[in-house]
Amino acid sequence: MGEASLPPRLFAADEEVRAIARGLLARDLPRPLWTHEAHLAAIICILTEHPEILAERDMPVIISSYNVAAGGVNDDTQGYHEAMTQVWIHVARRHVAAHPGLELLDLANGFIAGPDGGRDVLLRHYSRDRLFSLAARRSFVTPDLLPLSAAA
Repeated sequence: MGEASLPPRLFAADEEVRAIARGLLARDLPRPLWTHEAHLAAIICILTEHPEILAERDMPVIISSYNVAAGGVNDDTQGYHEAMTQVWIHVARRHVAAHPGLELLDLANGFIAGPDGGRDVLLRHYSRDRLFSLAARRSFVTPDLLPLSAAA
């Protein structure tokens, strides 16, 4: 079974979501906990509970420095990926805006389990070659398959 076909791992409490975001921001989240779902939960938490963070501006530094603190590197083939980060922020903002008033846990789990949170969402917008290009890793590149304004 491939990674894309794994069922989403949901969170059980608001505090679990907040702990992921805190660990990312403090750069001390254990690397095995930095999963696809953790990425999505962290951005939902940051968007809704950290108004001091401008995600589009600050997440590149936050994620890059977390990668290094967790023993990884940010280079031409691994680590921080600008286009992926910016698209996930965009899609997460759209999810939050579409669900006003939901509690953090419901927002995060709804995003993770919903149509916009799957592991394959980016490949609905981008061809594999474009998404995994050096240009997309280093800077935002526009999607070549489905505009970001369209629902994933």
